[in-house]
Amino acid sequence: MNREAEPETLQHSDPVIPSAARNPRPPSPVPCSPFPAASDALRVLYRDRELLVCEKPADCLSEPGPGKNLPALAAAWLAARGEEPTVRTVHRLDRAVGGLTVLARTQRAAASLIDQIAARTAEKEYLAVLRGVPEQNEATLEDLLFHDSRTNKTFVVTRPRKGVRTAKLSYRVLGRAEGEAGPLTLVRVKLYTGRTHQIRAQFSHRGLPLLGDIRYGSRAAHGPALFSCLLAFDHPATGERMQFELLPTGMPWDLFETPS
Repeated sequence: MNREAEPETLQHSDPVIPSAARNPRPPSPVPCSPFPAASDALRVLYRDRELLVCEKPADCLSEPGPGKNLPALAAAWLAARGEEPTVRTVHRLDRAVGGLTVLARTQRAAASLIDQIAARTAEKEYLAVLRGVPEQNEATLEDLLFHDSRTNKTFVVTRPRKGVRTAKLSYRVLGRAEGEAGPLTLVRVKLYTGRTHQIRAQFSHRGLPLLGDIRYGSRAAHGPALFSCLLAFDHPATGERMQFELLPTGMPWDLFETPS
């Protein structure tokens, strides 16, 4: 079901713990935010006792850390409403990337969501603006990726070796526009694996860097034009399939007609 029309929903059920959450090994919880002024700086689409679905702002860490980070924003948002502010990160978006994300509010929710992500039953889709035009309007990309932790950059390689992992995504073209330095293409991307900088590296390898992604070959440095637009998973307690969708606004998204 689509929850976009039900912001800030609060349920009061206490269902049975599902089997996926019986042996939890979740990340450490995050205490109340030291940035109380951030309590209104977060867009929340849905919340209940188990989880919180929100829009991660761009230039914001997915995990606890120095400066602006999503767990602190979420904890402040909850605390400002008199609710338990403990949250746990269960998946990550690159710091420069914004869009839909889910945070766990209990250990069982964290364990269930982590299991779903590992089993690839959770779905993630993104919108991206590419510099250039793909040869095909729809395609599946499969590569071997190596992430160099020293430079924090991911490379497509040709041979398996230590640290190399397979990566798979599919995309379809939604629209085209003319940018200041050439053609731009809006694509919707579905991830089948969750490798570091996967979308950015796989498209860059094909001569199609994301607009604004100077790390991977774009000439304009304002952060990669990448947005998490769809998130789907089974509710950790009820098993109900949850699906959320959100569209980005502003530039460069306004260059294109409303995607679908």
